[in-house]
This record gives sequence, C-alpha cells and structure tokens, in this order.
Amino acid sequence: MKKKHFIFGLLFLLSFSLTANNIQIANVSLTDKNTTDHYYMVNFDITWDNSWRTSAVPTNWDAAWVFVKYRVKTGDVWHHATIHWVDGTGANDGHTVPGGSTIFSLEDNSANGAYGVFMYPDADMLQQSVAYSGVKLRWDYGADGLADVDTYEIIVQGIEMVYVPQASFYLGDGSATNREFEDATSGNPFHLTSEIAITIGGGGVGSLGNNHNVGAASVNDDFNDGAAQNLPAVFPKGYDAFYCMKYAISQEQYVVFLNTLTRVQQAKRTFATDAGEFHYQDPNRTSPVSRNSVKCQSDPGALGVRIYGNDLDDDNTFNESADGQNIECNYLNIADIMAYLDWSALRPMSELEFEKAQRGTLNAVSGEFAWGDLSIARAGNIANSGQASEIATNSTTSNAVYDNDAQVQGPMRCGAMALAGSTRREAGATYYGIMDITGGLWEWQVTVGHATGRNFTATMGDGELDVNGQRTNGDWPNYSTGYGGGIRGGTWATDSPNYDNDLTISGRRTANWIPQQRNGAPQRYNSVGGRGVKSAQ
Repeated sequence: MKKKHFIFGLLFLLSFSLTANNIQIANVSLTDKNTTDHYYMVNFDITWDNSWRTSAVPTNWDAAWVFVKYRVKTGDVWHHATIHWVDGTGANDGHTVPGGSTIFSLEDNSANGAYGVFMYPDADMLQQSVAYSGVKLRWDYGADGLADVDTYEIIVQGIEMVYVPQASFYLGDGSATNREFEDATSGNPFHLTSEIAITIGGGGVGSLGNNHNVGAASVNDDFNDGAAQNLPAVFPKGYDAFYCMKYAISQEQYVVFLNTLTRVQQAKRTFATDAGEFHYQDPNRTSPVSRNSVKCQSDPGALGVRIYGNDLDDDNTFNESADGQNIECNYLNIADIMAYLDWSALRPMSELEFEKAQRGTLNAVSGEFAWGDLSIARAGNIANSGQASEIATNSTTSNAVYDNDAQVQGPMRCGAMALAGSTRREAGATYYGIMDITGGLWEWQVTVGHATGRNFTATMGDGELDVNGQRTNGDWPNYSTGYGGGIRGGTWATDSPNYDNDLTISGRRTANWIPQQRNGAPQRYNSVGGRGVKSAQ
C-alpha cells in the first residue's frame, strides 16, 4: 500500500497517509492554533477493517492506538507529541470524534497529558470496516516546550490493538513438554487469579512450576522443582486488563519508525546503512532475504538522515503495491523490538500475558494452538505476493504459517489467514481476536525464567529513544545481551512434527532464550519479530 505525502505550506512540510494491517490515516492537517493555551488541533480521517465491539463474552473490542510525532521545521529530530488527556467523563476533553466512535487515553505523560489515544466503536457491532472522518485531537504543543512561533512537520500513526479484559486464566496445558507452566509439580494447569506476587518453582503448594523434570529440550530457567524464585506483584501477569497489538509489527511500520530516527539511531536499528542495502542480520545485503523488503532508499551522507522504503521486488521503485509493506517484519532482535515499542509508547508483553491473550478464560486443552484446539493446517504457496491482498494458495483450508522451508520462504502478510466469514480456527485467531500468534514469526516476550525479566515492572514507553536509538526504560530486558527476554509461538520455519510444541499456546522451549551476539549486538534472525501491549489500567 502506498504512502502518500501532503504539502501544507509554511505550517509543516509533510504528513504521511499510513496503511499498515488495513489501518489507513489520511487528510492530516493542523488547525485551530490557540496561543493562549498553546495547542493545535490535529485533523485526520481513519479507517480500518474487521473492527468489532461486544458486551457479551469475551466482552472486548478492537481499537486503533493513535499517536503523533512532530519535528520543528528547522530541525531534523522527531519527537513524540503530548495529546490532551481524555478522562472519559465528558465532552471528549477538547477533542472531536465522529459519531459511532469514542476515544480514551491513559494519563501517562509527565506533562499531565497522554502519549496517544485509543479510538474504537462506541457500541456493540459485528466485525466490519469502520471509517471515521473529521477526527480532531488536541496537541498540547506548549507541554512539549515548543514556542508559538515554531512551525512543524507531523506524522499521525495508528496501530490496531485488541482489548484483553481483566480475568482469571490458566497457564500451561497439562501436556508436560517443553517446560510448560504447571500448578506446583502436579502437571496440571496453573489457575492465575490475581496480580499478587507468586512463588515460581520450589514445588510448594500454590507455586508456579515449569515441568522441570519432564520433557527433552529445555529453556534455561533459573527456577525448577527444587529451586524457587519470587515473581513480584508489579510484574504483569496477565490478570489485569491490557491492550495487545492485533498483528505483529509490519515491515511498513518498521520503515516509518526508521524514517523518524537520527542517523546515529538508524545505524543501531538496522544494518541497511547504505543506499540499496536491505535490513538483514549483517551489513551489505543488496537483495531481499526471507521476504524482508525493508531497504535503504537513499543515504545523503555526512550528518543527514537516511530514507527507507519497501522494495520486495528489488526494482528500486519503492512502496509499490506489491512491495511487501504489510508482511510481518522479521530480522528484529530484542533491542529493535523494544526500541519500536518505546517509540510507540507501548511496552513489551510478558510471557504470562502471551498465554492469556490466546487462551482467554477457557480451560486449557493439552497441545492446543492459539485458536483453542489441535486442528492446524499450514499455508501453501503465496497468491498476490507482497500485496495488501496476499493470501495462501490454500487459504480456505490453512490457518497458520509454519513448516514452509520448501514453500513460503519467510513470513506472510499480517492477518493473511483470515478471510471474510472465517471462524476463529479458520482465521488462526486467539480467544480475543488477536491474529497470527501461532507460527509466522517467533515473538519476543519478557521471561519469568531470568532475574532480569522478573525485574520488569510494566513501565510504558514514552515515545523517545536515547541518542543511540535504544529504549530508555530501565526495567525492560537488557538490549545488549538479551537477558530477560525470550521467544514463543513458533515460526514460518518451525519443522513439523519435530517442533510442533513450539507452536502451541503453552510451549516454552525458547521462553528464556539468549540470542547469539553478532556485530556487537544480539543477532537478528529471519524467523523472529514481535508485537507489544499497553496496560489498560
């Protein structure tokens, strides 16, 4: 899907109409400047597909997480805009939203504002496309330390999210392989009923075990039946409500991210630092590998920032309709994922939230996949390759991208398994309607099996990275070593039947996984990507 540029004279230079995972933001402008209270209104239209809201079980909805980036016209550095806080008690707090929609934000900015807003239907409705025109968000530019005389460029970014409500749920599925969670040493699933601190390992009553003495391959947990650790109350266990990205980070989303970084930051977040190079695990890759289309379009040299685009067909014409913008983004290491989430004002997902997001409140089924049963069918070859309509050639019978070494040589389009009228199983969807968690790409999580992971307190990203392009949240996993992180969910290259358990909801073989070092950073792999979450309370 093409990115469009709009010119707005002296006020700001350009704005992006972003289309990723079917979300589209267009007709961006700044109006209604108020020099007394120091704000602008950010105007735009937004549409996305397969939106819903239900007050029946599972009592949730999907939403667009909308945030704004700006840079002063005379500068090169992009920053995160402070949006006026929406408390939900009346008159949208200075914002304007179209009929049929509502907005909500979290008061998570030190300037007493918000890093963005959630926008979603205001009443129950079945899955359908939504189009909201004439949205106006109040940007408190004064809270960002900007002067009334400054002029700006802005980007409005949207990420599709799914609300996961507060609820008890089960960890582990009773299959006793790959170190799934269990209730003490019973082999039974563990029922998590609150966010209070819990003991992991040790074998005592009420502890969360990991089937340490069962199974072949093993994660490197520092707890087992004979060694206990404490999982603090502040570690996000999944009981409390949160929003989860509906899809993994797409390649277009990663391109937009790279294009807002400084030259130094860009060099940390990709090895594609010369014109014509592709994002990869090493420098100097001049052709796409494993369906990654992220490419350095131009490099002005000196202190100038590079421009990135998508070019899956490698014809040096960027962002064409078949250039892979909507494919899940691979070759992302844990530092890349955390930087993107910090930049987006989101946070990493814990491995407990990972299970809650899939299983929901249902009883565990031994060996189940994200859609709640054992029926899995791999995607065949690709139709409409690289396009927004990309699907598997056996789309009516497949529901996951895995075991495709001889066919699909990389990840596919975000949401490619879902067709009109698909059931949860047919679409490969979780209990709450989150897509593509089984297979596709391994996804980075925060592990409970390492002390660094257990230090996670669920702080939110603030939209700003350090000068080297790294996340700034001290409680998040270590971006240099990868300590505190792990990957779960399986991948397009997961070999069946040898590693089917990696694809299951509860498989933890790589939950505490330390990647190899390469070129002074955690290695990037063709089978690894990720998504983020945001606490809802």
